Amino acid sequence: MAVNMSAPDNPLKILHVFRSPVGGLFRHVVDLAEGQSARGHQVGLVTDSTTGGAQAEDTLRRISDRCVLGITRMPMGRHIGLGDVMAVRHVASRVAAINPDVVHGHGAKGAAYSRLATPRGRAIRVYTPHGGTLHYRPGSPAGLLYITLEKILRARTELFLFESDFAQQSFSDLIGTPAAIVRVVRNGVSEQEFQDVPLDPDASDLLYIGELRDIKGVDVLLQALASLRQSGLRLTATIVGDGPDRGTLHDRAGRLGLNDAVRFHKPMPARKAFALGRLVVVPSRKESLPYIVLEIAAAGKPLVATRAGGIPEIFGPQSGLLIAPGDSAALADTLRQAINHPESMGVNARLLQQRIRTTFSVNDMVENGIAAYRTAIAANKS
Repeated sequence: MAVNMSAPDNPLKILHVFRSPVGGLFRHVVDLAEGQSARGHQVGLVTDSTTGGAQAEDTLRRISDRCVLGITRMPMGRHIGLGDVMAVRHVASRVAAINPDVVHGHGAKGAAYSRLATPRGRAIRVYTPHGGTLHYRPGSPAGLLYITLEKILRARTELFLFESDFAQQSFSDLIGTPAAIVRVVRNGVSEQEFQDVPLDPDASDLLYIGELRDIKGVDVLLQALASLRQSGLRLTATIVGDGPDRGTLHDRAGRLGLNDAVRFHKPMPARKAFALGRLVVVPSRKESLPYIVLEIAAAGKPLVATRAGGIPEIFGPQSGLLIAPGDSAALADTLRQAINHPESMGVNARLLQQRIRTTFSVNDMVENGIAAYRTAIAANKS
């Protein structure tokens, strides 16, 4: 991060707690850790030790000198289990050892650990959902369980930092209006991310980057591709990512006759992946305020996306270009139009790039988050 700032008069000790070091949530925590450290605050991280792979190891190693309060890892399961007891104890031991001013939990699991492990008055407890519980159906058994837990933990929170208006409204609708301080602090990108990415010579027509699970809508993209091929438009696609549905999606591509049209790649940095496809597709069923959309737009890549979660907040005046989630026919029609009118897609991409530059800054994200911490600390003391 290019920010060099003198130490503040009263630097904060900030502990970030999150489960899996992958995806947009991980990128968010890394950006916060680097930005807060650059501004003279002391930062520490607690995260899962069983996920993330080599890419997470490299990133954590890269920022280790920024995290003067240390980076610790231990097993953290995706679902509720006995291992959660040990995870809470580990977070509690870190809180006791470093005596932080702020314990910031990210995602449902990270925030549950941080709020259960931090006694009232020891530090302010901060929660950023990043989707998490907000993606569960209220009537499902899992949704009922997690929403009930959220209602219990709501009272153990001094500050809610939502990354989108959508997330704030969803939380109020599902769980109830927080009694604590609430701020919307949107995700942001850095100036370096506005550089164009040259295409590889063998770039495919379409590109998907992200997790391979149901809410990301990759199956909808595959269905749209198959429909287009049946109509004579034989597009190719590259799918970059991993997740619980990788095998299912690979099999589905085969059943749809797409083995020669679709190639699967393991996760890689977004800007490296941008070289692999001409038009990026975000077919999500559910989202909060996805970093990948900000990154695609900042790089000036032509983009087709759904009207999921906070994506309309990113598109702003261009939100009418978004399509309904889960509608493969609408996606196929939009992709056909995009492929046939590349000049219009290029104009739209540049307009969206300008909006990202002026509205979604990583520096604003860090500054506004620190300001919210201080407001909550002052309120907690009084």
